[in-house]
Amino acid sequence: MGTTVRRAARGTVQLGVAAAMAFGMYLFITVLLITAVATLAVVGAWMLPETVILIRRIAGAKRHQVAAWTGRTIPEAYQPIEGTLRERLRIAVRDPGTRTDARWMLAYYVYGALFFLAVPLWPLGLVVDGVWCGLLRRSAVVLPLISRLADLDADWSEALLRPSPGARLAERVEELTATRADAIAAHGAELRRIERDLHDGAQARLVALSMRIGLARRAYDRDPEAARRLLLDAQEQAEAALTELRHVVRGIHPPILTDRGLAGAVRALAAASGLEVSVEVSGLEDADGPRPPAAVEAAAYFVVAEALTNAAKHSGCDHAEVHLTRTVRGVDVRVRDDGRGGAETSGSAAPPATSPRPATPAPPLTTDGSGILGMRRRVAALDGNMTVTSPVGGPTVITVELPCVW
Repeated sequence: MGTTVRRAARGTVQLGVAAAMAFGMYLFITVLLITAVATLAVVGAWMLPETVILIRRIAGAKRHQVAAWTGRTIPEAYQPIEGTLRERLRIAVRDPGTRTDARWMLAYYVYGALFFLAVPLWPLGLVVDGVWCGLLRRSAVVLPLISRLADLDADWSEALLRPSPGARLAERVEELTATRADAIAAHGAELRRIERDLHDGAQARLVALSMRIGLARRAYDRDPEAARRLLLDAQEQAEAALTELRHVVRGIHPPILTDRGLAGAVRALAAASGLEVSVEVSGLEDADGPRPPAAVEAAAYFVVAEALTNAAKHSGCDHAEVHLTRTVRGVDVRVRDDGRGGAETSGSAAPPATSPRPATPAPPLTTDGSGILGMRRRVAALDGNMTVTSPVGGPTVITVELPCVW
């Protein structure tokens, strides 16, 4: 009985909020009428996008209320209303989310009014219920009804506010467009890095090699000893050029990934990082099991490599942890260091109120093609997710989810 009473009390609050929202929406009709007249008169067309934004906020409040009651989150799928007035009008009218919200508002004017009219009857119902239970010693009738009505309000609102397939498709297209732009930017940065490495390294050494071979050929007859020294120097230049080329190749797709797999390659990174790094691997060391796709392995490898490099250069830490986990959806990567933190990224957490030790924030790790921005672009290109938590004083935790099909 106590559980029923508590749930009925929550249901009463839920229905009271629903009734207040219904009352507010009836007052909002005035805004809708003014917007309609102003838009038809053209001079007030600017009001339409603003009104749509207000409707989105009202629908968002309802989504939040439903989630608080049911524990189920109702996703949103809106196109951002921005740009010129013409663009804002076009988005406000054509966005599938606008039609979804309008459909919910029309329906809520009906069933929301029922809750608004029924709220004053709850006290009388509860009194009758108490008399019924006291005289006849039977279970309460009104209390479960309150909870059921709150469930109906949540279920109907959830069904009406859930984004339509068109809205989900539009959101997905926008997401893929942004991801494709990031992938192109990452690819361009990678090409520039390769070109720079070839120009400053291997190409310069090959030019020097060619010059020494030419000098050795001209000196061969008149000064064999000088020619021999030039050829030895040319051999050293050739070996250095090969080393530079191997470095460039490792930057494209490290051969160690092919030879040892992701787990072995990451352990090699940890051993060469200059830090004390502990590596934990789950589900990726089965020799008979399927390996992640090459692109996923490369992205995970570069995320770990960049994270450990940043930790060694900027964090001031001595220890780091790397976790590689095979999941049903793909590969999860987690890198943690106990350094000073303060990486300036969109995923950074707010600094704590008190830090365990005074610390200077690390510089922003957002250089083009490298650092955290480079990692985000690599992950986004594979439709993955990346989060960074780096409060001032540390620790810094980088978590990456890379989807793939096993």
